Amino acid sequence: MNWLSDFTPPGIKKIFRQREGDGDQLWSRCPACGEMIFKKDLEAAQHVCPHCDHHMRIGPKERLDALFDNGTWVKQDTPDVHDDPLKFKDTKKYADRLKEYRRKTGEKDAMVIGKGQIDGLGVVAAVQNFAFMGGSMGMALGEGIVRAAEIAIADRSPLVVFAASGGARMQEGILSLMQMPRTTIAVQMLRDEGLPYIVVLTDPTTGGVTASYAMLGDVHLAEPGALIGFAGPRVIEQTIREKLPDGFQRAEYLLDKGMVDQVVHRHEMRMTLSNLLRVLMKFEGSAASTIVLPDHSDEESDDVLEAEVVVSEELPKAAE
Repeated sequence: MNWLSDFTPPGIKKIFRQREGDGDQLWSRCPACGEMIFKKDLEAAQHVCPHCDHHMRIGPKERLDALFDNGTWVKQDTPDVHDDPLKFKDTKKYADRLKEYRRKTGEKDAMVIGKGQIDGLGVVAAVQNFAFMGGSMGMALGEGIVRAAEIAIADRSPLVVFAASGGARMQEGILSLMQMPRTTIAVQMLRDEGLPYIVVLTDPTTGGVTASYAMLGDVHLAEPGALIGFAGPRVIEQTIREKLPDGFQRAEYLLDKGMVDQVVHRHEMRMTLSNLLRVLMKFEGSAASTIVLPDHSDEESDDVLEAEVVVSEELPKAAE
C-alpha cells in the first residue's frame, strides 16, 4: 500500500475504479499479436483480430447470431440432469462450481441448441460454450447432443455442431465417459434418417469430444488455427520424448493430413455452410448462392447426386 492510498478519500478511489472498469469495457488485447482493439470493432468482426486474423473464442449467442438469417433463432430447451451425481469435491464442491459457471455464463451447462434458418433452409445448431468449465462433456452436454439430434429428426433438418471442449468432465467420472457412446448413437440416428450432420471444429476441440461426435460428421470444417486432437501436444511430447513438428494438431496441419475437409474463415462460415447444406438437402430457394439441381427422374439409380453449383467461391471439396 503506498502513500496515495492512505490519503485518497474513498469517493475519489471509487471514481478511479469506475474509470478503469470503463476502459476494460472499451478495449481488448489480441492474445496472438498483442494489439489493442476497440471492442465494438472486434464484435463487428466476429472477434477476429483485424491485425493478425487470429480467431478468438466466442460464445454460443455470438456464434448463433452470426449463423442464422437476420440473427434470428429460437433457443431449444435441454434436458435436466442430476447436478452432482457423485458428490464430487476437490478444492471446491462440484455443485458450487456449477453454480458459479451458471452465474457467469447465464446458461445451465456447456451446450446451447438453437433452431433457425440459413438462407431459408431450416437448420438445428448445437454450440459448445468453452467458457462453461472449458466446454467439458458431462451428462448435460451428452443429453444436449441427443436432444439436438431428436429436434433435427423431428423437423427433417440438418444438424450443425460447433465443437469447443477440453474433453470429458472429470467431476462426473464414468458418467461423463458414457456420453461418448451415447452421442455416437445420436449421430447414427441422423444417418438412419438420411439427414446431414456437419461438425465445425473450433479452438480447442480435444479429449473425449474429439474421440466421439466431433469426428463423426459427414463433413468436418475447422476455423483457422484451431487446436484439434485427443491429448494435448505437451502431453504427447512428454510421452514420446520427441519434438513435434510446427503447427502440430492445428487445423491447417490436420487439413494437410486429411482429418479436416476444409479450413474456413469465420467470416465465410455462414456462406460455406449454406452452400454445403443446400446441396446435401437438395434444397432450392432464394439465397445469395444459386443451386441448380439436374433432373434424375429418368435415371435408374439415385445413389449419386450430381449438382451444378453456381457460387462466387469454390464449394468445399467434401461436398462435391
